[in-house]
Amino acid sequence: MAEIQRPGALYQQVAAAVREAILSGEYEPGSPLPSEAQLVERYKVSRPTVRNAIAALRAEGLIGVRHGKGSYVRSDGQPAVTFERWVKRTRSGKYTTPDAPAAVPAAPEMGIDATVRMPDGTNWVVEIKRYRSRTTKATGALLELGEEEALLVDDRLLFDPTSGTHALHRTLIPFELAESVPALAESPEVSLAEVFAILTQAGHELWWSERVRARMPLPEERLALRLPDATPVLDLARVTHGTDDRPLILEEFRVGADCAELAYRITADKEPARRAGA
Repeated sequence: MAEIQRPGALYQQVAAAVREAILSGEYEPGSPLPSEAQLVERYKVSRPTVRNAIAALRAEGLIGVRHGKGSYVRSDGQPAVTFERWVKRTRSGKYTTPDAPAAVPAAPEMGIDATVRMPDGTNWVVEIKRYRSRTTKATGALLELGEEEALLVDDRLLFDPTSGTHALHRTLIPFELAESVPALAESPEVSLAEVFAILTQAGHELWWSERVRARMPLPEERLALRLPDATPVLDLARVTHGTDDRPLILEEFRVGADCAELAYRITADKEPARRAGA
């Protein structure tokens, strides 16, 4: 056991000792840390010193806190969930995506609007909300629109009962597009595959671009995603493009970076055929 030296910043020494115990496997991922009283006794320091040490380890992301249960070692293993990021089109012209609707009834009395079947066979609970909004500088740039342009927004809060993972999915549809393709405005409960089919039926030839970044969450995102302290989110922005490469809709997807990974299938684009004599 690491010894605490005096003089020196005691809380940093305690934090280093607990960090060493975590990295050595003495405290395994998911297991609770000793109580404050036990740490005070072990390292012969005051309770405020222990609290400062725990706060430092929380800021590093090594430990989390469960309200009413104390501190625990955060997992360093494989992510709890994998999100497949692909869109496929069958020979018959039908689109498929990883969020294909599951044949499981909704339960409005439980606050469940729908369920989604994931590729691994798990059923995620979905809460759906539709409302009107306007573009910001960021969303407007992705949609090639100015600020304050009218939008139809579908928000989905997804929850996996098996792993406890929460995710946020948002679809932003410009009013101009919804007016020209009325089927987009009829129901927020259609799947992405159905949205793509509607756009194709309206005459668009679709392709997609996606950007991914990691950042610290906003307070409301941290609350909705039930994130521990010092946990970044994976922030995805996918644009569906149509005829003449025009941006049609924007999807935003956010999930805790500590519990999820993204999986992509990458294919090689074919070069256009050269004209004879060129």
